[in-house]
Amino acid sequence: MLDINLIRENPELVRKALRDRQDDPAPVDSILALSEKRRAVLNQAEALKGQRNAVSKEISKMKDAAQRQEKIEAMREVGDQISALDRETAQIESELHELMSRLPNIPDERAPYGKDDSENVVVKTVGEPRAFDFTPLPHWDLGPALDILDFERGAKLTGSRFYVLQKAGARLQRALIAWMLDLHVRQGYQEEYLPFMVKTATVFGAGQLPKFADNLYKDHEEDLYFVPTAEVPLTGLHMDEIMDESALPRYYTAYTPCFRREKMSAGRDVRGIKRGHQFDKVEMYIYCKPEESEAMHQKMLADAEETCALLEIPYRVKQLCTGDLGFGARLTYDLELWAPGCNEWLEVSSVSNVGDFQARRANVKYRPADGGKVRFAHTLNGSGLGLPRALIAVLENYQQADGSVVVPDVLRPWMGGADVIAP
Repeated sequence: MLDINLIRENPELVRKALRDRQDDPAPVDSILALSEKRRAVLNQAEALKGQRNAVSKEISKMKDAAQRQEKIEAMREVGDQISALDRETAQIESELHELMSRLPNIPDERAPYGKDDSENVVVKTVGEPRAFDFTPLPHWDLGPALDILDFERGAKLTGSRFYVLQKAGARLQRALIAWMLDLHVRQGYQEEYLPFMVKTATVFGAGQLPKFADNLYKDHEEDLYFVPTAEVPLTGLHMDEIMDESALPRYYTAYTPCFRREKMSAGRDVRGIKRGHQFDKVEMYIYCKPEESEAMHQKMLADAEETCALLEIPYRVKQLCTGDLGFGARLTYDLELWAPGCNEWLEVSSVSNVGDFQARRANVKYRPADGGKVRFAHTLNGSGLGLPRALIAVLENYQQADGSVVVPDVLRPWMGGADVIAP
């Protein structure tokens, strides 16, 4: 959430940020009008409360019972006016909070301007796509041929966009998760096992509500949400806390399944397992001081790149333009793995600096060592990596002419030493 003082003092900066994001800047005017109205109503209420306090002192000194009663009756009317103004203030604050909660973060000045994902900027490409002496199969053909991916049973169990990984396919998915968690622990992150359902306040704090309510799965009876990403419970770990400066930075990693009601466009990613309502992901998350924010962003990006590099699959890094930035992000780099069967780059990680946007929503602060005023922490998040796209990239890049798939060296300890998945 943005600082209301920033909106009051520099509204044009916020309007420009919304325009750069291809959003409507009109809410800024509504927020300013409500903020001014709130100030006026509060001033009116405070004036009446001051009047009531002064008259109360007069009443306590009055000797004439009739005059005293007259003043008491008059103050009852003032009390009713104060109550009405307090209710009006609460209503204004509710409307103001609703508008504020829907404003996205302000893009970093280094984020390139662009209208949509077509204007993202490729920063670098690492590795050369493998030269095949046969036509590589897409995973939707390769997986069933290996009997490790079953679309029909997934659809039978649940419906479209669901599938079953079996045999070596299920183990390969598990191997990727275990390997990535262990890698991130070696990189300095603390592993967490988190609830896969969280309460509304946690989802709000991470910036998923109210904007993405239609994309979330919810247990309405218990008022709990299935997590759309481990970023949500990791944000909530220190919600409503004040940490000591000496405790920062904090590095976390976690695996969770992720549940999202994907709004799929007709004809987009209709084949295979690239996009679905349920998927697995290993997350990296950092809490830090504002002055550490940029260094932490570069660390997380390097850690995500190392994950791609160790798989020995060509990858590229893209900087997202303003029109494609996530709701809470100031600056984001996407990592994409090459998938030769699909013949496309697959996004497997978004590494984002969120600044104090989530900390302000979740009320996460730290106390400076010099005893100064408490400050909001900065948070950063990144996939390390997202599945099933990382799985797709492994299958398609490591396939052989005989239909088998070589297991990448780094995954073999989690595959019982198996080096090949054969038909």
